[in-house]
Amino acid sequence: MTGFFPVDFTLRELKTLRVNQRYEYRDPQYNGMFSIITFDEYIQIALDAPRVVGIYPEIKNPVFVNQRVKWPGGNKFEDVFVETLIKHGYKGTYLSKQWMKQPAFIQSFAPTSLTYVSKLTDLPKIFLIDDTTVPTQDTNQSYWEITSDKYLQYISEYVVGIGPWKETIIPVAKKYLQTPTDLVARAHAHKLQVHPYTFRNEYPYLRFNFSQDPYKEYAFWINEVGVDGLFTDFPESLHHYQQWTSPSQ
Repeated sequence: MTGFFPVDFTLRELKTLRVNQRYEYRDPQYNGMFSIITFDEYIQIALDAPRVVGIYPEIKNPVFVNQRVKWPGGNKFEDVFVETLIKHGYKGTYLSKQWMKQPAFIQSFAPTSLTYVSKLTDLPKIFLIDDTTVPTQDTNQSYWEITSDKYLQYISEYVVGIGPWKETIIPVAKKYLQTPTDLVARAHAHKLQVHPYTFRNEYPYLRFNFSQDPYKEYAFWINEVGVDGLFTDFPESLHHYQQWTSPSQ
């Protein structure tokens, strides 16, 4: 890859940048108002909230970062990442009292990174799975290899679930959902949760099966497909859906 990347600059240099809305069809009113936040600042937003707010950070392209950055003491990107979590109190095992107080999932597209991190922290981890045409970042395995029963069994020793692109679970043709695959059922058979991505309210992303209604989409994926979690660009919509359908929970 060529060009400039965040790892090529100091934090002071990156802080001079202002963030803008990446999609032209979304609200641009906050363009230029804020700088890039650090991982520490991101965590502090959750900790300062008046209620329990979980975090779901991604170890983003660790292979590339470790190639470009020489960390002190022979450490890796993953070491620094976990040290930051521990510093802020994120060190509980899944569903323990400590985890319920400070819930966190660690996500990554790189399976070797997740297996390495599993030696550093008991926090739950999610293996992200890309489109069927994209191999894994680090092992160069195909979608079909990493979703095989043999591999799901292997990765279940290190992660609590998978995070597939949702159209690998249910293919789409002419903006309509087609016949679902058996990925959710097979993942559940290996005691893996399934957290598909990414749910969006806008017209280009809502399939015609749902009459342009994001709440129908949530209902279908949660109740019919049986997923355990969702990645969404519109958490308020999902929160409203939860309030309206399960007000007592």
